[in-house]
This record gives sequence, structure tokens and C-alpha cells, in this order.
Amino acid sequence: MRRFTLLTALLAATLSLGLPASVAAQNQFAPAITVNERVITQYELTQRIRLLEAFRSPGNLNQVARDQLIEDRLKQQEIDRVGLTIPQEALDAALDEFAGRAEMSLPQFERMLAQSGVDAVTLRDFVTIGVSWREYVRARFNREVTVTDADVARALGQQGSARTEVEVLLSEIIIAAPPEMAERAGQAANQISQMRSFSDFEAAARQVSALPSRESGGRLDWLPISNYPPQLQQVILDLQPGQVTAPIMIPNGIALFQMRGTREAVRPALPPSSLEYAAYYIAGGRTEAGLRIARDVANNVDTCDDLYGIARDQPREVLDRVELPPAQIPDDIALELARLDPNEVSTILTRNNGQTLVFLMLCQRNRGAAADADPEVVRNQIRGQRLATLSAALLEDLRAQAVIAGR
Repeated sequence: MRRFTLLTALLAATLSLGLPASVAAQNQFAPAITVNERVITQYELTQRIRLLEAFRSPGNLNQVARDQLIEDRLKQQEIDRVGLTIPQEALDAALDEFAGRAEMSLPQFERMLAQSGVDAVTLRDFVTIGVSWREYVRARFNREVTVTDADVARALGQQGSARTEVEVLLSEIIIAAPPEMAERAGQAANQISQMRSFSDFEAAARQVSALPSRESGGRLDWLPISNYPPQLQQVILDLQPGQVTAPIMIPNGIALFQMRGTREAVRPALPPSSLEYAAYYIAGGRTEAGLRIARDVANNVDTCDDLYGIARDQPREVLDRVELPPAQIPDDIALELARLDPNEVSTILTRNNGQTLVFLMLCQRNRGAAADADPEVVRNQIRGQRLATLSAALLEDLRAQAVIAGR
């Protein structure tokens, strides 16, 4: 299949407009951005915007196009550095497959793009860098990505049909109760446990609760009862609206819950068989310095796996990654995890008599495996996800080291 060069396409465009080729080409070849002294021309930027328009991409297309082209230059630089080349047959197959997604042949797809002002070479460059980068990432990281049977089992545990499950609407109070305050905290907890008024409980939450929810009177959103520790589930379900649990002792604190309502909702077929969570320990407790570090960590992690990078070069004991049946999770951690969705965090808990802040992150709730799931498909999905994470991290490193002008 004949391939047009970028220069050929440019000259054809200038002739069709009846402009002097030297003037038009000069304008189109004017640098818009440079990446490590590699030029991105105004023509390339315009073409990428048109391609994104043809793909109906959302967002600020000018900025998206700039970001994509910068990334393409960084990727190409790395590919050139290692000398990776992709056989022409593989690139042609990738182009055919790309057009096939739109249920078109490649010539039909190119004609459709041409109607939007997109040159064939623009599509080919777009697909070529994507294929080349995927092959490079696989070659570089494939040995580092190991998907165990346990990984597959956990992923399968997230699948399943649906059933009806009880959800509860609660309000919460946790009273800090270090040893020197235990007696006073116990007296306050006993008084609160006798309350039946929603307004009284909300006022108490605003006054004595150590949780951020005190700002809303301790009110929580609807949560499945299975999120709560097994030993508390029946205690909670036995409550009538307005009733409050007896004081629940947790490390350095006392918890109380008031029932506001129950309902049935569609939930995964099986309750969690285990919870996987990570705890990153920060010196300083809930001091401003400790909380500032926690905020910085939260801004730099999306999943539990990202915490390994945060804890890199620190003692091993600063990070725990744990998977336990719900009944074996410490009560204070279990109560915090109950309110979290996967990859959400809590910075409420402390250890070492308040001297260490616990950055707690729920990784996932594992459920029974679906009978019809294909383990090998799931294994490949996990591998692909982990390679994508490594690819994004590598690209971020390349961007941080690059000299980019004209953004």
C-alpha cells in the first residue's frame, strides 16, 4: 500500500490552494511546540485537532491535541533510543483493525477522515506511535508484571450476579478516649446512648465527635450492612429509627451509631469474603505536619499499588498491605473501611498513643467468584492494567525530564 510522506501531503495542500508553496509550507512548518529540540509543527497540531474532531473526542481539543503530540514525541524519543522497529505488516494490520472498529475498510476510513480535512499520513502516524509504544512497554516491563492465581481469584471475586441486600442510614459519633480521658469519655458515651432524638444526637456529634462527619451532625450516606464488621451487623439491624447503640469500645475511642433508616437495594450476590486494605504510617499523628504529609500522599496516589512508590526507600514497617476476612479486621479499622469505596482513604485513625497517623486506603472488597468467568481472560486484563500503570509512570518520568517549549 502506497504511503504518502508528510511533505507530499503538505505540497499537495499548498498547490490546491493556489498559494506559493514556499510561503504556505513555511507557515505550516512553523514550530508550535518543541520537545527536547524535536519540533511539533503548526500543521501537525491542526491535523491532530481535526482527527480528534472526527473521533468526536470531548474536552478542549486544542489542549488535548497539544498534550497528545507532546506525549508522542516523548514516546518516539524513547523508542528511537532503544532502536525498536515494528514490521510494516504489523502496522498495516493495526491500521486495518483500527478502521474495522468503525466497521469500515481502511480506504473507506481514510476517505471519511479526508472529508474532515485529515490527511492519511496523520492517521498512520497516530496508529504507528500507538502500536510501537505498546510493543515497547510490553518488551520493557513484561518480566516485571507477574499475575498470580491469587490476583485472578481476587478479581473474580469482584464479579457475580445481583441480589437484594439491606442498606442502613446511620449517624455516627466516635469520642476520642485516650487513657487520661477514658472515664470522662465513657460518661459522655453513656449519656449519648440513651438519646432518641435525631437533633440531640446531631448536636452531640458536633460537640464531641472526633470524625469529620461532625460537621454534618454525624450523618452518613446509605451503606450496605455488609460493609460493617460482622459482630456489629445484627446490633445495628436491631435498632429502631432514633435508637442508638450501646457504647462500642475501639482503640483509644468509643463509637456510637444512631439508626435513621433501612432499605433494600441491589448489591453483588455475595457478601465480602475478605477486605484488602493498605495502611501507611506517618510520624506526627494528627498534627498539622502529619496531616500535611497525608494530604500530599492523597494527592499522589490513585490506588493501593501507588503507596509502594510513596514508601520507597523507607523502612518496611511504614506500609502494611493486608487482606483479611471481615471478622478478623480490628474494629476501628473495620469501621473506617465500612464508609470507604475502593481506592478511597481515611486519615482519622492513629497508633502509638496518637503519635502516628494511619493513612488508611481500601483496596477492594473481595467476593465469591462467578462460576462462568474465564480466569485466563481475567489474567490478561490484570496484566494489561498493570502494564498501563507502568506505561503511565514511565511517560510521566520522561515528561518531567524533558525540555518542552510552546505549551
